[in-house]
Amino acid sequence: MPTELTVRGSYVAYQRPERGTARVALGFEGPKMQPVYDRVVNDLEAVKRSVEPLHDPERGPVTWWSTKHVRTWANRPWNQDGKQLPLVHHASVGVEVKFRDFAALATWVGHHVTNTAGFSLEGVQWALTEKNRQDLEKVVRTRAVQDAARRAQEYADALGLGTVRPVAIADAGMLGGGLHPMAGGGAEYLRMASAKDSGGELELSPEDIEVSVEVDARFVAD
Repeated sequence: MPTELTVRGSYVAYQRPERGTARVALGFEGPKMQPVYDRVVNDLEAVKRSVEPLHDPERGPVTWWSTKHVRTWANRPWNQDGKQLPLVHHASVGVEVKFRDFAALATWVGHHVTNTAGFSLEGVQWALTEKNRQDLEKVVRTRAVQDAARRAQEYADALGLGTVRPVAIADAGMLGGGLHPMAGGGAEYLRMASAKDSGGELELSPEDIEVSVEVDARFVAD
């Protein structure tokens, strides 16, 4: 009767990011809506004017960018004595700008942090290009399957069972009764930025992107 061996294979690879997408918020608040709204719109136009000359989908330094709609709302805050204060109006808008040149990204963010009153950097998302991400995921998945096969063969060798042959392969968690993939079964490839202000100059520190895959596999040895 064949002996069944079920194993989990894994592999992790690291690669330097190729794109950095700055996530920016422009926002103001005040006692009247129209001045607050106008300030956000003016800042948004200034940001657009700074991005447009940099935008080139093929060569960069900006390969893509987008803006969301201006959002407005109002609330009446409370002070520390429990008294409700006058109405405060808010306006904000989000902007995303993708760079392939990280020095240009740091310069652009640093300029607006210094010169645009309502500008704040919410984070930078580091990523690979779509093609290179898919290529790296293919390599990592292949290595994870090879790792599973190696583990199964080592178990079989320890038991003197001979050569194993595969009968099932799946994302981690999919070989169980529930058939639910576990977190980490797919490839992870995005990282957020760490940013710091060093002597008035903004430094962005992209981390290597980790691409990890886990697979479950079932083998039998006759």
